[in-house]
Amino acid sequence: GPMLRGHVDGHTLDARQATERMVGRAPRWIDALVTVRNILVTPFGLKTSGAGAATPRDMIGIFPVISQTPDRLVAGFNDSHLDFRVVVDVATHGLGQQVTATTLVKTHNWLGRTYLAIILPFHRLVVRTMLAQVAA
Repeated sequence: GPMLRGHVDGHTLDARQATERMVGRAPRWIDALVTVRNILVTPFGLKTSGAGAATPRDMIGIFPVISQTPDRLVAGFNDSHLDFRVVVDVATHGLGQQVTATTLVKTHNWLGRTYLAIILPFHRLVVRTMLAQVAA
């Protein structure tokens, strides 16, 4: 998936804080896109964001956290059509920090691939916007 980098002044962020900045301040149009996605995928049985989790999990925005260290946070979910991950890495870079967001999608069938083809152009824009918010 797309990998995008952003730069932050100072050395104060860990991977979780960077992810929270990315996801936690999602602009309204991202919320709108997520809503549209949920409506689109509901007939296909794709998991809507955060719905149907049996146990309350650690969430950042709509994404369940899978693992985290100060330098790397992995969030995402699996469903019958696709597995989705977002990996946020934070590294010291000169006087600041480099934040890298990488999204990984593994599709299991044609529905997953169709969904990915529809969402990918939006997705790149969303990730780029979210990275810009880390530095904001």
